[in-house]
Amino acid sequence: MSDSMVNAASSASANNPVPLVMLRKSLDLQAQSTLSLLQAIPQPATVNPAHLGQNVDVKA
Repeated sequence: MSDSMVNAASSASANNPVPLVMLRKSLDLQAQSTLSLLQAIPQPATVNPAHLGQNVDVKA
């Protein structure tokens, strides 16, 4: 998000709500694209058996 968008939204008055609407739309688009990028990350394949990694040896 650019500084000019934040400045425009903060100076928006009740007579001109357009900058605030544009800022909200921009934030929504960024959230959607971030979510789609996170969902596109492949899950790592588990190589170890399921019982490994369940206990921590704190006395070692």
